[in-house]
Amino acid sequence: MQDQKILQSYNMAGLFTMSLRLVVGWTYFSAFWRRLILDNKLDPETAGYIGEKFNHFLPNALGIKPIIEYLVTHPEALWWAMASFTIVEAIVGLCMMLGLFTRLMSIGVFGLAMGILLGSGWIGTTCLDEWQIGVLGIATGFTIFLSGSGKYSLDYLLLKNKSKITTSKAFNWLGSGVLPIKLNVLHKIVFAGSFLILGLTLFTNQYFHGGVWGTLHNKSVKPKIELSQGVINDNTLSFQVFRVEGVDVYGSFLIQIDLKNKAGETLIKLDGAGLSQFPKESINNVYVTKVKPGKHSMIIPLGAKATLSIKDNALANLPSGDYTVSLTDISGTVWNETITISN
Repeated sequence: MQDQKILQSYNMAGLFTMSLRLVVGWTYFSAFWRRLILDNKLDPETAGYIGEKFNHFLPNALGIKPIIEYLVTHPEALWWAMASFTIVEAIVGLCMMLGLFTRLMSIGVFGLAMGILLGSGWIGTTCLDEWQIGVLGIATGFTIFLSGSGKYSLDYLLLKNKSKITTSKAFNWLGSGVLPIKLNVLHKIVFAGSFLILGLTLFTNQYFHGGVWGTLHNKSVKPKIELSQGVINDNTLSFQVFRVEGVDVYGSFLIQIDLKNKAGETLIKLDGAGLSQFPKESINNVYVTKVKPGKHSMIIPLGAKATLSIKDNALANLPSGDYTVSLTDISGTVWNETITISN
């Protein structure tokens, strides 16, 4: 009788979390639906390739930046990773909605949400979009693991029909039903797990957005480009650009590149028209997301890194000293780097 009451309690808990199970299941299954059924976002040659979206995560990812950088510098490995990720999302999402192996799928939800949180928790132009998706997914995965699924699920049908698979103790860990954990231990797990997730929520909220104390910041609002490795040699100016902030679906549009000497005299000036005709062979892209000439400017997407080379006779036999290369965005923002020539 006691065991039956405990089972009923778990069934009710699974019933109460049904809306969470359906919604989070569709959240992940819809990723597969969008990428392969409604459109083909796994084709590296088409606009909207999911690998480029993944590249957008790179500049400010937490803890997993080396993994992202490896993948975006190895396009074939990136494609396999994106394809595998999409398949996992499809399986996890569909099985979660159906309530099949619910607890195993909740672990999948937890892992997928953690990946979203660490990779893209800093992205969100008008609100903390990706961070919210990540932390709520983690909390949902934890909750559904505890509850399992209730009456309206395939797990319930398997248990009700006493299918052979349900006779294994592993089913209670991977599917639904009573967790084989003593009640006093379960209380501690719920308490500790809940506060660990709260701690992760507060930490990442502060790390990505300053949302707990101090000054709020949003790295998705304004474009920011880091300039480095500036060199003037053999009539050629070269430097590396790396777009590390700004809107992920909207590029930085460079409308001017200048090189000036210490006296402020302009040695090289490329305007929007010149940048729209910038030779592609003079752009050495590092990642799958590429810097490229656009219709009226040079486009630098979020996460793109490239070395630009400008050859001009005005760079021949320059005297030693400091020179400044300046990049001007269409918004009016200017980024500078000093290059020193020592003869």
